[in-house]
Amino acid sequence: MVIGWIGLGRMGAPMVEKIIKAGYKVKIWNRTKSKADALVKAGASLVDAPSDLSNVDALFTMVSTGKDLRQVYFGDVGVMSGEGTPKILVECSSISAPESAEFRKTVTDRGSEFLACPVSGNGKCVKAGKLSAVASGSKDTFDKVRKIIECYAMRGVSYVGEGELSRFCKIAHNVLLGVYIQNLAEITILAQAAGVPRHAFLEFINNSVMGSIFSQYKTPALVNLDWTTTFTPPLLRKDMDLGLQAARELGVSMPVTAATRESLQTHFGSASLKDDPEAYLAADFSALIETVALQAGLKLEPENVEVKTGLEV
Repeated sequence: MVIGWIGLGRMGAPMVEKIIKAGYKVKIWNRTKSKADALVKAGASLVDAPSDLSNVDALFTMVSTGKDLRQVYFGDVGVMSGEGTPKILVECSSISAPESAEFRKTVTDRGSEFLACPVSGNGKCVKAGKLSAVASGSKDTFDKVRKIIECYAMRGVSYVGEGELSRFCKIAHNVLLGVYIQNLAEITILAQAAGVPRHAFLEFINNSVMGSIFSQYKTPALVNLDWTTTFTPPLLRKDMDLGLQAARELGVSMPVTAATRESLQTHFGSASLKDDPEAYLAADFSALIETVALQAGLKLEPENVEVKTGLEV
């Protein structure tokens, strides 16, 4: 199969690299061409426009927003702008279920197959082989591209059914992400208030049955206050709101999620105390530990301790 790929950001580039290493022929396009240099050296072919990918067997997309996806699919030089269309489109971006359903209908009306396949993890997870994915759409379509997805989703890809169910799973996943990071911040500050260094407490948690890939790779941020962005508070708030909206529509009580959503909101108020609130809210969501500390009357300082992420390659 000839694979097409659009989107070479923090996630897309290492995902493509895994596919290339698996031996597939890959054609790529990115709005910023310089981001493709390393992948071209690795064996990928760079095309001039998305429309040049209309004849691939499977086209994967990993872009920032539904607006971006609409442009690369249906814009003037979009993949679907000419007569040809990819046989299968595998959409990996974090977009809403209604957007995904709209794209699915348009794509399938043109005779192509569509699979929604968002992922769990960040670029470092991809490189370390710790990324996972969830897929929905036709089971037959999923079976055709499963081995390709498993090249980068090395912890596995779960097929959950037809339509946009994978988008729903991604929202539920991010709700859990919000609850987890909020409580991890709370118990870490509780331990610090009692006199336990953050690095020592988190080492204990990571070695316990309550540890996880997530708690381990967030440990350097919580210990050394490194807010290099993987996911932002506004994006987390958006997904928690979507989860709570779904809960209301489906009649499911989610009191812990609701409380976490309100706790997260206080972080936006705390940002107003920073010299550049907008930049602070564009930093990683793990920075909310500073808000938890502020509420406890503590001012955090980096511990400057080298700790492992669990993602070392």
